[in-house]
Amino acid sequence: MDFSAEREKMIAEQLIPRGVSDPAVLGACKKIPREEFIDPEHQKLAYIDAPLMIGEGQTISQPFTVAMMTQLLKLKPSDKVLEVGTGSGYQAAILAEICKEGRVWTIERFDNLALKARRTLRNLRYLNVEIIVRDGTKGLPDEAPFDAIIVTAAAPEVPQPLVDQLKIGGHLVMPVGGEWHQEMVRLTKTKEGIERENFGGYRFVPLVGECGVAK
Repeated sequence: MDFSAEREKMIAEQLIPRGVSDPAVLGACKKIPREEFIDPEHQKLAYIDAPLMIGEGQTISQPFTVAMMTQLLKLKPSDKVLEVGTGSGYQAAILAEICKEGRVWTIERFDNLALKARRTLRNLRYLNVEIIVRDGTKGLPDEAPFDAIIVTAAAPEVPQPLVDQLKIGGHLVMPVGGEWHQEMVRLTKTKEGIERENFGGYRFVPLVGECGVAK
């Protein structure tokens, strides 16, 4: 398959018509080989408009969801970013490509997924990403505060440790809701408190951890 052409088609048919307009996000989606984050037997499906299973009951989100969540973060090249839910590592690669002057910390709870993602990111030379295996709902207090936090799994509410680790002026994006339906939420931390915005319905796997929906 001509994966380069598939990336162009994804951007033209899935992303731009549905509101993804940030040049940095579109540029990252155009550059990063999504097929490298998917098992070889499923690579031909890399650019379809749907999530794909990656093992351990987890998924790589559909391209539009990855792009839209990234756009909502309003990233700058020097940003320090925390991702909860590494999965395949594709979202971390998008973040790392945009934040070339910054750094991305990403937390995964499954050792084997973390190992595969670490290998793929290293092969693609995304060296400004650090993968940590632990309970992501607790965040990473030793590295806080973060300019942006993205959570790629759903919970009834945003875990308080993540809110606490967000920098003033920073954005946190996460699906919030029950098992079958969530709303994409963006929190912005200000000196006066937390501003909350909703961006429509989604469905994600549950966030698991001490401060999440299940243990």
